[in-house]
This record gives sequence, structure tokens and C-alpha cells, in this order.
Amino acid sequence: MTAAALKPKPLPTQSTARRPVPLDLPYAPVAKHPLPPGRPRAWYVAHNRRLKAMRLAIALLDTGVYVPERAGDETIRETARTVGVHPPSASTCRMVRALLHSAR
Repeated sequence: MTAAALKPKPLPTQSTARRPVPLDLPYAPVAKHPLPPGRPRAWYVAHNRRLKAMRLAIALLDTGVYVPERAGDETIRETARTVGVHPPSASTCRMVRALLHSAR
């Protein structure tokens, strides 16, 4: 047998940074789990803000926005409309840019 015949075929892979993502189709809903009881209200607000910022940062990365400088408030809010979440506040937009900065 030749060496080429023994070499396994590489598995098809896709890089998430380069794959086209059709955002005109709604994202699949995320399975919801109950949050732990007994926390202060501020904890729940911060937790939900972090989840929303993460969803928006992932959607921006999928559309090709990799640097925080290209993610203005309007870009983030337009992505939120496309993904199907309520428009984020200025605090959430700052958090999205911070996540994009840490993703570099």
C-alpha cells in the first residue's frame, strides 16, 4: 500500500470566523432553565444583561464584526433586531464591545 492510501482523509471543518450565516432566518430558541432562587434582584438583572450581551457578541462575530470600533450602538441594535431580541441599552452595548475586545 502507498503512503497516500494509509493517510486518513481530513474531516470537513468550518471556521466560525469565516462561515456565512444567514441572519434573515431566526436563531433557534435557547433552552431556558430556571434561575437559582434567593438572589437579589440586581443579580438577576446583571445575569440577563450578560446573557443578552453574549448573544449579541456572537451574532456580531458571525456577521464579520470582529473589532469593537466597528460595533457602534446602532450596529448592535440592528443586530438585536435581526436576531430577535429587544434593543439593548447603552450599558449592554458597552458590554458587547467589551466582549468583542476580549475575543481578539
